[in-house]
Amino acid sequence: MIRFVVGLMMMGVWLPAAMAADGSPWPEIRNERIASLLPEALKATNTDLWMVICRENNNDPLADHVGCENAGSTAAFMFYVDDTGFHSLVFSPAGEATALDSLDIHDTVMPVPRGESAVGKAADFIRQKDFGSIAVNMSDNNAQADGLSHTQWQTLTSLMGPDVNGRLKSSEELVYEWLSIKLPAEVEIMRQAAEMTAALEIEAYKQVVPGTSTDADIAGFLKKRMQELGVTDAWAPDQNPNVNSGPDRGHSNATDKIIMPGDVIQIDFGIKLHNRWVSDIQRFAYVLKPGETQAPDDIQYYWDSARAGGYAAFQAMRPGVKGIEVDAAQSKLMEAAGSEYVPWSTGHPVGYVAHDTGPNLGGSRTQSVRPAAQKCLKAGMVFAFDGFHSWKRTDGTFKTISVEEMAVITETGAEYLIPRQMDLVLIP
Repeated sequence: MIRFVVGLMMMGVWLPAAMAADGSPWPEIRNERIASLLPEALKATNTDLWMVICRENNNDPLADHVGCENAGSTAAFMFYVDDTGFHSLVFSPAGEATALDSLDIHDTVMPVPRGESAVGKAADFIRQKDFGSIAVNMSDNNAQADGLSHTQWQTLTSLMGPDVNGRLKSSEELVYEWLSIKLPAEVEIMRQAAEMTAALEIEAYKQVVPGTSTDADIAGFLKKRMQELGVTDAWAPDQNPNVNSGPDRGHSNATDKIIMPGDVIQIDFGIKLHNRWVSDIQRFAYVLKPGETQAPDDIQYYWDSARAGGYAAFQAMRPGVKGIEVDAAQSKLMEAAGSEYVPWSTGHPVGYVAHDTGPNLGGSRTQSVRPAAQKCLKAGMVFAFDGFHSWKRTDGTFKTISVEEMAVITETGAEYLIPRQMDLVLIP
């Protein structure tokens, strides 16, 4: 059982108590993910054995997911199922094997004497056990499953031999099945991250002084608050947060544009908790013009349309539904509402990175459909998804409301991680 203590309030923003204490829940969560989710991923992909080759300085992207983040000399980490059940076996250089074994992550850690090859020992073991389907980390489509270097591949195949080499396959599907599902404890951490993210965005909107504040000023305020709270960026620091009171700029940095009455402001912002789990939330505001007490009819219509589109996507999210079908549910409303073309997908998986492994919620508005958009949603997957409405401004540029929420797939549907934004933030 993974335990968390009650959080605390710091400077008006909810802060998980684990952020204020030493240590991280990751080691215990990692062990549970290996023990409970990885055997299911092996089974789902008809994989007999998965090998991850680790080394110092240029390590595999999944090194810390399997316990080899501190590798020095080359080590071979293997996960497999045989007649007696699920097992993990590591061939580790002798100088690191004792420390690795003490972490109690793997069933067996076999020390490899200096001068001998850990990959060679693994190859001998594989031939001895006569595994059929062997997954290694090489992938055209998923960088998280593409950790095997060319020289490691050459070494591995030379040691395996032609007969075994014919059984090697990409780990892409296995990694997909494993990483796309989050444990309940992980979902709760992402819920905390989403709560903090949304609260900080509302706090940032209170700093806006029309005619004086710039987009970069508001982004700078959020950066300062992140530093005060001890959280880090969910994606590239130069583009987080993206505060934009002008026309669409996509994923970008905040500029020195001055925020003016009549502007619609977008904040696209995410934080990382425990240096592991991330959020991705967008909140929107309208700057009132002199004499206005509410948004004008056109802006209110755009907002209502975007919110309705996002809710249509949410209602379509349930186990067994394809990502492209979630996108299509919103696209129908966008067309009916007169939205201009929006090139972005409705949503994406989120977890260890902002654009994580899992189904893509897109494809219905494009001629080219990503393979991940044809994947089905499953319980335990977490998504960030947008409600869209785009319109042409008087200067010929486009502005898109893309209110972004986070949700977890349940056994029967979906659940918002935090309450969704129902109304535009109005800035006097």
